[in-house]
Amino acid sequence: MYFKKATLDDIDTIIDILSDGRNQLAEAGVNQWQGDYPSRNQITEDIMGGSAYLFNEDDHATVGAVAVVPSPDTTYDTAKATWLNTTEPYRVIHRVAIHSSKAGHGYATQLFEKMIDHIIRRHPEIKSIRIDTHADNLPMQHLIAKMGFERVGEMVGVYHQDDVCYVYEKLIK
Repeated sequence: MYFKKATLDDIDTIIDILSDGRNQLAEAGVNQWQGDYPSRNQITEDIMGGSAYLFNEDDHATVGAVAVVPSPDTTYDTAKATWLNTTEPYRVIHRVAIHSSKAGHGYATQLFEKMIDHIIRRHPEIKSIRIDTHADNLPMQHLIAKMGFERVGEMVGVYHQDDVCYVYEKLIK
């Protein structure tokens, strides 16, 4: 398994994976990503900013997508959080999805492991990683906690009005 930095040639693949993720969430009754987020414009910005990645199997088949965004991230400007790291650079994980055709094979855990390792190896200046997820997205909350992130707060209405998201952070040693 490996990451590949996405290019504009990959935009339709990312849109497909995130749309599939939106459908998975809807089927589970989670109101996350059920509107215009993440949009094609957001994905284009991720790619142009060098933040978008594809997660591939060793045979190069794409199984997932993720954005790894540098600090500061204005998404968290209104979060009510007790951050573990308040002064040093951090990275933020956004827009994580594994295609449903690959569900149930541990790919989400592998994506997180590889992504955290990628951040640590490529960015030794980074002191923490942040992530958030919808209050109803119990599988993602479980995965985030399993990967050593600590819930540090919440934010309301950032992606859609009245949506509650939990905010997490993991210190990098």
